[in-house]
Amino acid sequence: MQNESKLLIVDDEERIRRLLKMYLEKEGYIIEEAENGDEALDKALNNDYDLILLDIMMPGKDGIEVCKYIREKKATPIIMLTAKGEEANRVQGFEVGTDDYIVKPFSPREVILRVKALLRRSSPTSYLTTDTSVKNLIVFPHLVIDNDAHRVTADGEEVSLTPKEYELLCFLAKTPDKVYDREQLLREVWHYDFFGDLRTVDTHVKRLREKLNRVSPAAAKMIVTVWGVGYKFEIGTA
Repeated sequence: MQNESKLLIVDDEERIRRLLKMYLEKEGYIIEEAENGDEALDKALNNDYDLILLDIMMPGKDGIEVCKYIREKKATPIIMLTAKGEEANRVQGFEVGTDDYIVKPFSPREVILRVKALLRRSSPTSYLTTDTSVKNLIVFPHLVIDNDAHRVTADGEEVSLTPKEYELLCFLAKTPDKVYDREQLLREVWHYDFFGDLRTVDTHVKRLREKLNRVSPAAAKMIVTVWGVGYKFEIGTA
């Protein structure tokens, strides 16, 4: 079978690239490869990929640097490939904008499931709907979420979010004033049924606030920390 989704696999080990390519092509994905950070960055910025599988540890530019550069220009979904014991690097990856990570050694089935899940959640039609006067448009003071266009505007200015940042904002916004702890957010937004790193949530909330704050401090303040518990979306009056 063939579909429209084009993926970039970035790893300096040919064996890993070949394995991933084989399994993902069986699922119908169009696969391109890069063997180092410089090649990955060139391809990522000059082509439109639906998702990038990006190894952290590479000679030259590592995955963290590549992700950071990509995020300055694009919001392409990124899954980081990490080795066991690289927890600090995974946290760094989330801080620069990766959407998910897979720990080596991985099962091909896990990779396929995570790729499918992220592509599904990155689709403009995958998000919640609300009974507003305009379908799929969620309107708050200072903030508008247009699910059909997959666009967020704060005080009239568009805010560029990664798929995971967008999904986190949508999830919180659909239930204003409801408090979620970090475990709930990992389960509902990241779909982790196992115990994940709670700092994943904190780093994404931080990035989301920073992006909103650049254009609308009032919108940024709608994401509220409930100390000792977690986070909520609060409709401001300012």
